[in-house]
Amino acid sequence: MRILVIGAGGVGSAVVPIAVRRRFFERMVVADYDLARAERAVARFPGDDRLVPAQVDASHPEEVAALCREHAITHVLNAVDPRFVMPIFDGALAAGADYLDMAMSLSHPDPETPYERTGLKLGDEQFAQADAWAGAGRLALVGVGVEPGLSDIFARYAQDHLFSEIDEVGVRDGANLVVEGYDFAPSFSIWTTIEECLNPPVIWETDLGWYTTPPFSEPEVFDFPEGIGPVECVNVEHEEVLLIPRWVKAKRVTFKYGLGDEFINVLKVLHMLGLDRTSKVKVGGVEVSPRDVVAACLPDPAQLGDRMRGKTCAGTWVTGTGNDGQPRSVYLYHVVDNEVTMRDDGSQAVVWQTAINPVVALELLSTGVWSGTGVLGPEAFDAVPFLDLLTAYGSPWGMREGG
Repeated sequence: MRILVIGAGGVGSAVVPIAVRRRFFERMVVADYDLARAERAVARFPGDDRLVPAQVDASHPEEVAALCREHAITHVLNAVDPRFVMPIFDGALAAGADYLDMAMSLSHPDPETPYERTGLKLGDEQFAQADAWAGAGRLALVGVGVEPGLSDIFARYAQDHLFSEIDEVGVRDGANLVVEGYDFAPSFSIWTTIEECLNPPVIWETDLGWYTTPPFSEPEVFDFPEGIGPVECVNVEHEEVLLIPRWVKAKRVTFKYGLGDEFINVLKVLHMLGLDRTSKVKVGGVEVSPRDVVAACLPDPAQLGDRMRGKTCAGTWVTGTGNDGQPRSVYLYHVVDNEVTMRDDGSQAVVWQTAINPVVALELLSTGVWSGTGVLGPEAFDAVPFLDLLTAYGSPWGMREGG
């Protein structure tokens, strides 16, 4: 297996130390628009000749394809912002490589009733090309980070092993992370955070299909495990709601994120001032995207690890009828401690938790345990080999009865 990782930011650079401990790949090219950043990610492991830095402009599919051909790449791992999904997706197919990502192609709200009906949904542009990928005998494994990704695998596991009928699959994400020295410092890409938090959240119901609600709707307090405790969670647009109903039979699918009042208020102010916009405005003769300016003014999430304290939890709450015919509620989860990830790999907890899952998926693909063609989500595959290998990587998952 010869892997091209595009993006040497937080998640991309976290992929490298996780992967180098394994022997399933022959070559890993780490590419970024900023060559120096790719070189830094590789330089941490000077004795591993499998690693190669490179420069690429991810907005040009022909550059992605050319880099794939240069290094005889078999699998492309997209580790950049979702605005670059389609050029990387197209470039991988053009080069005859398989593709993985952790966030799917962007949505566009319905122009008339954005808080009722969906417009172009997350991943629609990718699924529109499913026949082309299948016809080429290639696999695009989409949404295989932690959320989406591990959360979807939990849903598949619940369907196959825990429930005879599922009422709701509810992904719930929460943390007790704090960043010392900053009044406001997101632990993940602010560009992506703004996108998913301010877009209309999507909900799935069997009788209604996919529909939308206003941002931050349906607040609830969810009690997260391993000392994190109660966190208020709200509806947020996320890929799981678009992926899980395709392969898991559930009456309802939701995604709620533990943001907190302060974070929500900041996002609302950014939206009110138009600073969440991606379209460029002219400032002093220079055209800039307001959202890019916000991202440039905030600290790089990849560099916050030594200031962060606490744990982050990703998980899937499933309710319905158990295999014994009785009502059942379980929460399948994965908790990561920032102290541990910084000590072991020099990566902060949120990006590390995202990065480990595509590495596990790549190893399963390399051995043929997972295989397929077309555009598929993680829940299209058997969950057990993934969960077993995740545990073998030293990062076990848990399950709490009672939700």
